[in-house]
Amino acid sequence: MHVVGLMSGTSSDGVDAALVNITGRGRFLKARTLAAHTLAYPRSLQQRILSASVSGTVADVCHLNALLGEWFAYAALLVIRQAKLQPTDVAFIGSHGQTLHHLPHGIHATGVGAIRSTLQIAEPAVITERTGITTVANFRPRDIAAGGQGAPLAPIAHALLLKHARRARLVVNLGGISNVTYVPKGGHLSGVLAFDTGPANMVLDGLMARVTDGRLSMDRDGRLAMKGEVDSRLLGKLLAHRFLSKRPPKSTGREVFGPALVEELIAIQQQRNLSIEDLLATCSMWTAKAVGTSRRWISGEIDEVVVGGGGVRNRRIMSQLATEFAPVPVTTFETLGWDSKVFEAVAFALLAYQTVTGQWGNIPSVTGANHPVLLGTIVPFGSPWRVSLPRP
Repeated sequence: MHVVGLMSGTSSDGVDAALVNITGRGRFLKARTLAAHTLAYPRSLQQRILSASVSGTVADVCHLNALLGEWFAYAALLVIRQAKLQPTDVAFIGSHGQTLHHLPHGIHATGVGAIRSTLQIAEPAVITERTGITTVANFRPRDIAAGGQGAPLAPIAHALLLKHARRARLVVNLGGISNVTYVPKGGHLSGVLAFDTGPANMVLDGLMARVTDGRLSMDRDGRLAMKGEVDSRLLGKLLAHRFLSKRPPKSTGREVFGPALVEELIAIQQQRNLSIEDLLATCSMWTAKAVGTSRRWISGEIDEVVVGGGGVRNRRIMSQLATEFAPVPVTTFETLGWDSKVFEAVAFALLAYQTVTGQWGNIPSVTGANHPVLLGTIVPFGSPWRVSLPRP
């Protein structure tokens, strides 16, 4: 069946959309991308999202929720049109939404204890109404309600779609935050381990926006970082960040590696008279080293490292990852037939498929949940909307 996946990550730069054909279930599941594209946010909208995630009012969040619902719906319709299909050809949409805040460790409430929470916006009712397609959204809260951190959720897609019969793979996603998924030989879910490792594009993009007063939003292809030298003193400070030594399950976000950290880094740059090239080179090395620290929690052999996400285009990070993991080969999602930029959109198409067909979507050993659960909220369009599959 045809499923659209929609995703906007912590970089908040646009909506990734993928139209995926999915069949089967479990180890018999197969998926193929029919079309994919990214609907970029204008800079002004990106700034509104980033501001709302730090200091937005209730009115800001309320408005953005509805506004982003329109953007996500439009992204879905565009990718359907790109595939030369009609909305009636699509069974349902899986929308991750846009994360505004993620508090996986909780805030203490008197008489209750630590309350974990997460907030993704882009109103699914708007998506359903504009597209005429049943939409599954709000995936993370169910895992949190079951005692987990609500993240990472893509590992089930890594295990089902990137497994290899004879190779154990470390799947690395370089989004705003970097995370890894260890997929053992054969992809058995019982052996999957995944967690966030630290910052990636979020810090690098934040530094570029800060030093250019918003004129540039990224160090394209890592060109400036390639010209810089790593400052060992600053790198040592960054590698001592407490998140890197925290045991899994663990997840993080803009609350830890966002604007406050960028300002701290800018202050150090000015005090130490570092060039922006050196600062970017050092933070790129931090990303690669943080990914490398994942091996302390993984007991199995790693035969291959497979890298995806927007950071795969950063030549400095990719070069440093190759050095960090040598002699283990480092390759990309593209070599396996997947588009790095939109793979997480594919993952949320798959998670929606899991939910609608009655299959759990979280991996408790990854998120820390007490048990497997069906993820998401379903906003149906018309009736009937339920989908059932024959067992293989």
